[in-house]
Amino acid sequence: MVKQATFSKTFLSEITGILETEKEKLEKELGQFSHKNPHVEGDYETNMPEYGTEPDENAREVADYTANKSLEITLEKTLRDVNKSLERLEKGTYGVCKYCDEQIDEKRLLARPTSGSCVSCKKTLTDEL
Repeated sequence: MVKQATFSKTFLSEITGILETEKEKLEKELGQFSHKNPHVEGDYETNMPEYGTEPDENAREVADYTANKSLEITLEKTLRDVNKSLERLEKGTYGVCKYCDEQIDEKRLLARPTSGSCVSCKKTLTDEL
């Protein structure tokens, strides 16, 4: 059974605002160089730029596509984390460590609103004892 956190409505409202703002920012940034994959929800496809038919233009297209592809992957992962956090807020499970089921400190969540683990568990996982 998943434990529920006991945060104030004010805190949860603040976190929701932060996450919604981040979601909008990420979607806007992804929209600048990619489009939503119609076959996979939450997935984007990088647009191949078209600068012309000359060899140097083709090389620039490939270089820009490659750079945008790695940026797409990073932004998609961040957007997935934001969406998962928003889902946990809706379910009432936001702010509960996925490893020890204890409430995550508010300061940690304000610093990293998508965090799914408490500081203690994160340190254990990354061998920072």
